Amino acid sequence: MKEKNILLRYLYKYKWKYLFGIITLFIVDFMHLYIPQFTGEITDGLESHTMDMNGVLLGIGKILLVGGILAIGRYLWRYFIFGSSRAIECEIRNDLFAHLEKLSMSYYNKNKTGDLMSHFTNDLNAVRMSIGPAVITAFDAVIMTIMVLIKMILYVDFRLTVLSVIPLLFIAAGGVYYGKAVEKRFAAKQEAFSDLTDQVQESISGIRVIKAFVQERKELKSFAKANMENKDKNMGIVKLQAIVMPSLDFIIGFSSVITLLYGGYLTIKGDITLGRFIAFNQYVNMLVWPMIAAGDSITFFSQGFASLKRIQNIFDEKPEIFDEAAVKSIKHLEGDININDLCFRYSPDTSNVLNHISAHIEKGSSLAILGRTGSGKTTMANLLLRMYNVEPGQITLDGNDIREIPLKTLRENIAYVPQDNFLFSDTLRNNIAFGTITDDLDMVEQAAREACIHDNIMSFPLKYETMVGERGVTLSGGQKQRSSIARAFMKAAPILILDDSLSAVDTNTEEMILENLKKNRQGKTTIIIAHRISTIQNADNILVLDAGEMAEYGTHEELLKLQGIYADMYEKQQLEKQLEAV
Repeated sequence: MKEKNILLRYLYKYKWKYLFGIITLFIVDFMHLYIPQFTGEITDGLESHTMDMNGVLLGIGKILLVGGILAIGRYLWRYFIFGSSRAIECEIRNDLFAHLEKLSMSYYNKNKTGDLMSHFTNDLNAVRMSIGPAVITAFDAVIMTIMVLIKMILYVDFRLTVLSVIPLLFIAAGGVYYGKAVEKRFAAKQEAFSDLTDQVQESISGIRVIKAFVQERKELKSFAKANMENKDKNMGIVKLQAIVMPSLDFIIGFSSVITLLYGGYLTIKGDITLGRFIAFNQYVNMLVWPMIAAGDSITFFSQGFASLKRIQNIFDEKPEIFDEAAVKSIKHLEGDININDLCFRYSPDTSNVLNHISAHIEKGSSLAILGRTGSGKTTMANLLLRMYNVEPGQITLDGNDIREIPLKTLRENIAYVPQDNFLFSDTLRNNIAFGTITDDLDMVEQAAREACIHDNIMSFPLKYETMVGERGVTLSGGQKQRSSIARAFMKAAPILILDDSLSAVDTNTEEMILENLKKNRQGKTTIIIAHRISTIQNADNILVLDAGEMAEYGTHEELLKLQGIYADMYEKQQLEKQLEAV
């Protein structure tokens, strides 16, 4: 099975540590058998008056020596097996994160953040338990059971052994059923936890909107529902345990009664000595743990494989965007972009988002993309970044088909400012330097000045070391936008894409940023997506989109002469300016 194969790959790496841990466990279990034997020998020696105080002390010394060996052995098998399981958990988590980074945007559009987070927490914890404690309990149960049974038969009595063990077999049999039931309920529990995590993450991210619309009570009800579902799924496991655990106690108690009755009878008859009877009771107690452990290990394995299936589903996901066989050895792009009859849809069962778009952006020139909401502007930016695939020949850079350019090269040569202006929970300095290999403060400050955010940053108590909070929550919309622009400016890539990146700044600030842009982007290609004509009117060419169609194309003056969509938008925005000035 796939879920086993992926795990075996990691287990194989740590095979020698696991082997050493299991050997150590074998030694510990073997030495443990001597404690009841030494106790029985002391008891028989005292009862028969054949053992003096020196003999008792010698027996106690043997027990202490065994205890010391047990202590060292238990440390070693815990270190090697538990340590290896932690290391494997860490490696799987790293590999899982790396794989998620490779997956295409369509995957994240279909999967919730909370569900993905649960894979890194609960699921990986369950996997670790299945390759750590479960391995120990499984081997310990088998090894200890075999050794104790042999010792009970050879050292005490075969008949007594059989009678005392029969009830305990019901524990092992019940463990199989218990494991299957737990696996099913555990999978449901994990799904419920994922939904709860997603609910919390989404509510915290949207706390401003919740407060602004006074929807705290509604969100609380929604959270309480998800929380109750999570509780119910957990209670399913608790109820199962509530049935199983008392049953275990009853079976163990029943086995003890049989041992006391029949063992006492054999002792009175003289078939076994008192010391061996006492030793036998200790051996029976030593059998209880392996029987319970067998059920526990089945539970751990069941939960682990249920979680591993969920993790395996992610590893089975293949990225839609990857370097194909025909990829060329290209390290640098000049910035000459050609869009040829571009058509695009997000999935086969949806209509086209873009239809027959054509444009040529010469190296060092600028293209503005204008259009109403939903016209396909951001889609074009995503396609240039190859977040989604296009048909061969529809987009070329420097004469190379976009699918023939290595992804790393393509994205390293494009600086992008997205609509949502995502900032990491880090310092402003690190956020601005995010796309570069250096965080030189002088370079960071220069980029911030060009983006007109430097003065704002200097007004903060910690200046460039200011923590912006999750998603930049401590900054205003305009400050987040300008910080994102500064990040793109610092990258100084041959191609720059600004996706509605000046919508939250005032007109004066916009003009200063555009002037800096014009000054510092000489010889580099710039694509500006915007709603405001003031933002893009000085571009070399302007592409007007309407419902995914190429409605108009030309310079500012040429488009005004057409008296079409562009001219209409220009007139309306000019009127709005006049009204604002009144």
